[in-house]
Amino acid sequence: MRLFDTHCHLDMKEFRDDLPDALARAADAGVARLLLAACDEASSYEVLRIARENPKDSRVAIIAAAGVHPHEASSVKDGLPDELTDLTANKLVAAIGETGLDFHYDNSPRDIQAMSFERHIDWARRASKPLIVHLRNADTRSEGDAYKEAIALMKVNSAGECGGVIHCFSGDKKDARSALDLGFYISFAGPVTYPKAESLREAAAYVPLDRLLCETDSPYLAPKGHRGRRNEPAFVRETYAKVAEVRGTTVEILAEAVWENGERLFG
Repeated sequence: MRLFDTHCHLDMKEFRDDLPDALARAADAGVARLLLAACDEASSYEVLRIARENPKDSRVAIIAAAGVHPHEASSVKDGLPDELTDLTANKLVAAIGETGLDFHYDNSPRDIQAMSFERHIDWARRASKPLIVHLRNADTRSEGDAYKEAIALMKVNSAGECGGVIHCFSGDKKDARSALDLGFYISFAGPVTYPKAESLREAAAYVPLDRLLCETDSPYLAPKGHRGRRNEPAFVRETYAKVAEVRGTTVEILAEAVWENGERLFG
């Protein structure tokens, strides 16, 4: 059985001292492929460097994504450095992101987040690369519905032409349906294992098998059995196990489907 952790951040300081060990533990857990998502200009170059050092014939093959997280949208000119667009010429850069809207923290003004998101959509369409979309609502939807606003922006900007994934999905079945209707995939992370996350488990059971992905988003959001610890790719097994359980299937069947979905989306 081969597992694909379709979204993680191994370039972050939490892995500075033991990245080779974390990769070895991932391989021992059956993880054969990782996608490293960028958060800003510097990390876009760093995840590509790590991917180059772990080629396809490594125990764990690594691909990368380049982009600017909505948290960092106001830290760069016009929400997206022009220099980053050259990175998509590299075959190891399989996607654009992560980008999107975060109304929970509002680390960047919402209008700047939206502008950056639109620029990323345009970039992904021109580069023929899929988008990795981060969406997080405010504490109450009356304070801001990131899913509703993002879907509207994606429709206006023809994001369906490039496709992509709503990563670390935190919405409900209605949000999932809106993204699926645009041709996007839905990815589930550690929170699907949390006791109170029933709406996430309902969504995980609802999404068609051929549009579903699993991830860690490490070092964040460790699954239930590891909460309070740094998350890492080896722990993605728990997410696969919970998603398989709520779908009434086996981890082996789910893992093969996610692998095929990841290959179809990211190449």
